[in-house]
Amino acid sequence: MSTQTSQKSSTAVLTLAALGIVYGDIGTSPLYAFKEAFNGAHALALTEANVLATLSALFWAIMLIISLKYVWLVLKLDNEGEGGVLALTALAHRLVKRLPHGDKVALLVITGGVFAAALFYGDAIITPAISVLSAVEGLSVATPQFEKYVIPITIGVLVGLFAIQRHGTGRVGALFGPVTIIWFLVLATLGVQSIVQTPVVLKALNPMYALQFALEHPGSMVVLLSAVFLALTGGEALYADMGHFGAKAVRIAWYGLVCPSLVLNYFGQGALVLRDAAAVKNPFYLLAGESWLLPLVVLATAATIIASQATISGAFSLTQQASRLGYLPRVNVRHTSDRERGQIYIASVNWAMLIGVILLVLQFRSSSALAGAYGIAVSGTMIITTLLSAVVFVAARGKYRVPLLVLLAIFGALEISFFAANLTKLADGGWFPLTLGALLFLLLMTWKKGSSLVGQQRSKLDLPVDSLGETMLKDVPRVPGTAVYLSSDPRLVPSALFHNLKHFHVLHERIVLLHVRTDDVPYVSDAHRLAVSRSGTGVWSICAHFGFREMPDLPAALTWAGESGLEFDPMTTTYFIARSVVQDGPGELSSWRCALYSWMTRQAEGAAGYFNLPPNRVVELGTQVLL
Repeated sequence: MSTQTSQKSSTAVLTLAALGIVYGDIGTSPLYAFKEAFNGAHALALTEANVLATLSALFWAIMLIISLKYVWLVLKLDNEGEGGVLALTALAHRLVKRLPHGDKVALLVITGGVFAAALFYGDAIITPAISVLSAVEGLSVATPQFEKYVIPITIGVLVGLFAIQRHGTGRVGALFGPVTIIWFLVLATLGVQSIVQTPVVLKALNPMYALQFALEHPGSMVVLLSAVFLALTGGEALYADMGHFGAKAVRIAWYGLVCPSLVLNYFGQGALVLRDAAAVKNPFYLLAGESWLLPLVVLATAATIIASQATISGAFSLTQQASRLGYLPRVNVRHTSDRERGQIYIASVNWAMLIGVILLVLQFRSSSALAGAYGIAVSGTMIITTLLSAVVFVAARGKYRVPLLVLLAIFGALEISFFAANLTKLADGGWFPLTLGALLFLLLMTWKKGSSLVGQQRSKLDLPVDSLGETMLKDVPRVPGTAVYLSSDPRLVPSALFHNLKHFHVLHERIVLLHVRTDDVPYVSDAHRLAVSRSGTGVWSICAHFGFREMPDLPAALTWAGESGLEFDPMTTTYFIARSVVQDGPGELSSWRCALYSWMTRQAEGAAGYFNLPPNRVVELGTQVLL
C-alpha cells in the first residue's frame, strides 16, 4: 500500500470516529431546537412568516457560528495539536506574556478561560439530561400511556450510561461512527421527504426573512434567538475533541455529512408544521409517521447516548487538564486505552456527574424546561472562546489579523445576542449553569491561590539548592541506595530531606532532587522529558517535564536519566514525599477559603498513586503550613 493510500485510509478512519464522538451533541439538536420556538409560555405564533424566519435564523446561525467560526477558524488555533478552552487559554496566556505589559492581560485571559471551563462542566451535566430526556419523550408521542414512564426510563438509561464509563470508549467506539452515520442519513432523508411536499420552506435560505422578523418583532427576537441557539450546542465539542482526530477529519465530517443533514432536517420540520399545525408539539418524531416512530425513538436514544458520551469524556479531559495546570487537586486518572492517550476515566467526576444529571432530570422533568439552562451554559463558553481567539490573533500579529478580528467581532456580537436572549430564561432554569459555574470557578481559583501560597510559605522554610554543598553533607553518614526527594520548587532543597536528616541522622549515597513541571503543551516527547544536572557529590537535580494531558509516571520517566549517567535500580530507590498540613493563619486567604482549600487537599489523590510510585518504596513526611 502506498503512503498516499495509507494516509487516505487513516483520514477515513479518523473521519468516521469524529462522526461518532465530535458530532453526537450537535447532531441531536433537531430533537428539541426547532420546536422550542413554537412551544412554551412565550412561543411564537405558528404562521408561515414566523416559520420561515426561524428556519432562516437557524440556517445562517449554523453557517456563521459553526461552519465559519469553529470549523474553519477556531480549529486553526491548536495548542500542539490539542483544542478546548483550557488549551486555548494556555496558548493565549503564553503569547500574551511575551508582550510588553502583558501581565494584566494574562490575568484576564486566565480568569476568562477558567470561568469558561467552569461553565463547560455545567454543559457536560445538562447535555446528558436534555439529550436522553428529549429522546425518551418520543415514547409519549407514540403512545400517551408511556408518558408516566419517561422519567424512570430516562434515569435508567443515564445510570447505565455512566456505569459503563469505567470500561472506556475503546470497546464501543467502533460502533459510534456507523450509528451516527445512520442517524445523519435518517435526518437528511426525513427532511428531504418533507421538503418535497412543501418546497416553500426553501425561501428561508434568504437571510432577509430573519432580518425582517427582527425589525418587525424586536420583542419576539428573544424567543427566536434562544431557540435557534439550541441548534449550535455542541460547537465547543468540535474544538475540544480536535486533538483526538485532527482538524482535517473534523472538517470533512462537518462539510460532507453533518451540516447538510442538519439543515435538511430543520427545513423538513418547518415544512411539516406548515402542512399540519398540530405537529408543532414534536415535529421531529412526527416527520417519521406512525409506522417508523418507535424505530426512530430507538435510534434517537442511541444517538443521544453517543452525544452524552462525548460531553462526559470531555469533562474527564477537562478535569485532567485543570489538574495538570494547577487549578484542581491531583485526581485518580485511569487510561482506558493503550493506543489512544485521550481515552481516560475519572471515577470521582463520573459519579458526581451522574448525581447531578439525575437531580436535573427530577427537577426539570422535560427537555423544554431544561432548554433555558442549556443555552446559557453553552453561549457563555462560546463568548469566552471568541474573546480568547481574538487575544491569540492580536498577540500573534499574523498576516490576516485585521480581517480575522472583524470576523470574530461579528461572531461575538451574535453570541452576546444569544446569551442575552437565554438570560430571559434565568428563572426557568438558566440560574443552574451560572450558579454551578460560579461555584466551580471559586473552587478552581481557590485551589490555584492556595497552592501558590503554600509554595510561598514552604519556600521561606526551605534552603536554596546551592546551600546543599560539600560543607553541609561533609559529616553526614551515607548509606547505600538512591533517595528521590520530590520538590515543588527546583531552586529549593525539599523539606523532606531535612526531616529525614533530623530524624535518622543519615542520608543515602545518591540524592536526587526531583521537580515535576507541567508544560503548556499537551504532550512532551521522551527526548525532552528530563533535564538532569549535578549539584554536588552524590547530589543530582532533575526536572521532569510532562504535558498537561499526560499522567506523570516518574519511575518510567527516570529510566531516561541513564543517558546522563544516572542509572536507577528500582529495588534500591526510595521516594520521599513532603505532605503539607494546612492551618488557618494570618495569610492572604480568608478563613472560609482556607477551610475550603484544606478540604480540597484531603480530596486529592496521594502523590504516590498520582506519580505511579511503587507503594513499598515511598516515605511520606508531613509539614505544617499556615495560610
